[in-house]
Amino acid sequence: MSKILILGGNGYAGSHIAREAASRGHATVSLSRSAPAQALAGVQYEQGSAAHLATLEHLLDGVDVVVGALSPFGDLAGQYVPIYRAALAPIAKAEARFVVIGGFSGLRPAPGAERFIDSGQVPPEYYTGARETADALEMLLADAPQELDWLFVSPAAQFGAFAPGERTGQYRKSADVALFDAAGHSAIGGADFALAVVDEIEQPSVHRGQISFAY
Repeated sequence: MSKILILGGNGYAGSHIAREAASRGHATVSLSRSAPAQALAGVQYEQGSAAHLATLEHLLDGVDVVVGALSPFGDLAGQYVPIYRAALAPIAKAEARFVVIGGFSGLRPAPGAERFIDSGQVPPEYYTGARETADALEMLLADAPQELDWLFVSPAAQFGAFAPGERTGQYRKSADVALFDAAGHSAIGGADFALAVVDEIEQPSVHRGQISFAY
């Protein structure tokens, strides 16, 4: 079993991943600035900021995988990329894998096409946060130390507390091209997204690249 540290483990993606990881017997640590509304069995909760490198470095002891599940919206707006950039060196030094949960807008509609974030299709009210997640991918590509094994994960378009869905135990995966169903929908529930992420943690198929999950 692995030891997994989740940055933003109380959020929507982070809490689902924490639940899935702990249920499989992984030593799961959640770092968030606030206490969880409801603690999950098997999860160790630490209160603090991922931006505080001393806190991060302390928690990295013995960690195999760091999951970056911070939100680029709300009061972390503008800090998303800087926090992850600062974390690169400590995570690499700890010899842990870095799995960053990004957004749908970093995907492409077809191989070689421009990413959705650059296509003018992202609604203005979501653009700033979506831009930050896409910039995080560019930061990993440009700045990640060569020894760091990183992964950037993009969920489907319909992903979040507004569309939680029910666990089906199924998902499809792609690289940087968005997945849609026969009706043209791109969606995945929180539990199935977490299933896919923890599957990838247990059996890595992509290194230093992008992966996406959808139904």
